[in-house]
Amino acid sequence: MATIGNFKKAANGEYVGDITTLGVQAKDVRILPDENPPRENAPSHRILVGRAEIGAARSKQSSEGRAYLGLKIDDPSFTAPIYANLFDGKGGETYSLIWSRSNRRGGE
Repeated sequence: MATIGNFKKAANGEYVGDITTLGVQAKDVRILPDENPPRENAPSHRILVGRAEIGAARSKQSSEGRAYLGLKIDDPSFTAPIYANLFDGKGGETYSLIWSRSNRRGGE
């Protein structure tokens, strides 16, 4: 697991932060709640950099009852989407974007 981003939550429910990996240097990334999802099982949040939508997130809950967001970030320059989870830190003031490689075998 690796921390690839740090975020803060605004009063309007929006998360704002940066994502940094060897191949991605994205500043002012915004994760916005989707007020009018097109269908019941649609993502709960949209991920934007500037005006470009780069992904979506879904509200989830761990087996211990901890709420978090599951993100899928993609861009035409990526060889594959990035999957990560946004967890709150101590006191809920900061949030960490945690990435871990899938343990699937065989190029799936």
